[in-house]
Amino acid sequence: QVQLVESGGGLVQAGGSLTLSCAASGRTFGTLTLGWFRQAPGKEREFVAAATWTGRTYYRDSMKGRFTISRDNAKNTVSLQMNSLKPEGTAVYYCAARNPSSSGTYQEPEGYHVWGQGTQVTVSS
Repeated sequence: QVQLVESGGGLVQAGGSLTLSCAASGRTFGTLTLGWFRQAPGKEREFVAAATWTGRTYYRDSMKGRFTISRDNAKNTVSLQMNSLKPEGTAVYYCAARNPSSSGTYQEPEGYHVWGQGTQVTVSS
């Protein structure tokens, strides 16, 4: 079973940039789909981005052009480059993994079977 650990969160001003990293241990990424989600206080966890083992990437519409997900299968890491951050981006960001054959879509957190502990991102206005 793979374990995921996020890092890179912090405080950033609106319009700034931040890069989150997620490192895996226990097994290699293999064919797992890797995703980033976020959860703000009092809100549901929502999809941010995902990357399949074939190299395809997916983004929440509001993040297209601002966020970039990258996975390095050799290093067993996945990162999320976030630019032009907005105050509404304040949340705990989670890294997650799912099997390609899991039910549901890559946008649904229910299909992900492994989660990191999360890293806090705070965007000040």
